[in-house]
Amino acid sequence: MKVPLQDLRAGYQSIRSEILQSVTEVMDSQQYILGPRVAQLEETIAGYCGVEYGIGVSSGTDALLLALMALGVGRGDEVITTPFTFFATAGSIVRVGAKPVFVDINPDTFNLDAEKIEAAISPKTKAIMPVHLFGQIADMKTISDIARLHNLHVIEDAAQAIGARQNGKPAGSFGHAACFSFYPTKNLGGAGDGGMVVTNDQAIAARLKQLRNHGEESRYQHRTVGINGRMDGIQAAVLLVKFKYLDEWNSRRINHAHYYTPRLKNIQGVIPPVEVATSTHIYHQYVIRCGQCDRLRQFLTDREIGSGIYYPLPLHLQPCFAILGYHPGDFPVAETAAQEVLALPIYPELTREQQDTVIGAIGEFYRTVGDILA
Repeated sequence: MKVPLQDLRAGYQSIRSEILQSVTEVMDSQQYILGPRVAQLEETIAGYCGVEYGIGVSSGTDALLLALMALGVGRGDEVITTPFTFFATAGSIVRVGAKPVFVDINPDTFNLDAEKIEAAISPKTKAIMPVHLFGQIADMKTISDIARLHNLHVIEDAAQAIGARQNGKPAGSFGHAACFSFYPTKNLGGAGDGGMVVTNDQAIAARLKQLRNHGEESRYQHRTVGINGRMDGIQAAVLLVKFKYLDEWNSRRINHAHYYTPRLKNIQGVIPPVEVATSTHIYHQYVIRCGQCDRLRQFLTDREIGSGIYYPLPLHLQPCFAILGYHPGDFPVAETAAQEVLALPIYPELTREQQDTVIGAIGEFYRTVGDILA
């Protein structure tokens, strides 16, 4: 049985008529940039995150960039973050002229190891940027306590975690600002690029609105230089339709994960994801650790089962960051994870038959050709 890693068509077909109607209304209005749909989405997402302000932007990457700009992070500053994440996390820091300072990850959650942060703080440190990787929130109590003690900003990279909670608080409500991505494959994904920054700080929100529009204070009046980072009305229209189903879709992902985990635990050579008791994991990705990861992935591919490696090379070893002076072995937990992780299909429309196909193929691999994870 063919099992794709993602199946965006299945999710679209179930709400196709709603999306087309919403997009048509924007087309008829001819209000393509910002406009009432973006304002409605901003209010909706802010309320969902339990904060006061939402600022719709052009992508999750620009959300990170704009949040850093709004908080005054720039040349000569340092931002502590994780080496095990999508490139945009560190890329946005470099783009504002600051230096990413990496800290190793927790081996269970793949998130920033909060216990190692203080050792990385220097007089140049301006902010901490934790990533809620794969849909599980980082240790925000410890991170927030450290930030308060050292007077640092906290910017949540919540691109993969909309709907996740920790101790009852939603992703996006912990930091001075938080950034979401609406890339099509996200749990809440648009029909192209889109993102949002949320915050409880009115001054930060006002600055973000200026910065996303070339720094414009009033028409053709610019007191600062921003970017073209505005959200399109069509993206907001699509996202407003999809938002109605977000909690249901997240619940399905969680149910699929809870079906996978006990069955994969029985396969020697596989370590399923670890859920933190205080958190709600919304499984943007279902990521296992496994021995002979590349061979397993090829085995699955040969059987038309999709999988993905997130992420095969930690950021401190990327060629473009060689100037930072890091070397292999500096962050051993992240480097080991990069060799062992494999994402399995987890989209809401996934069937039990498809999951059984995935589980069966993994079991077959380790019975026949797979080496055991040490």
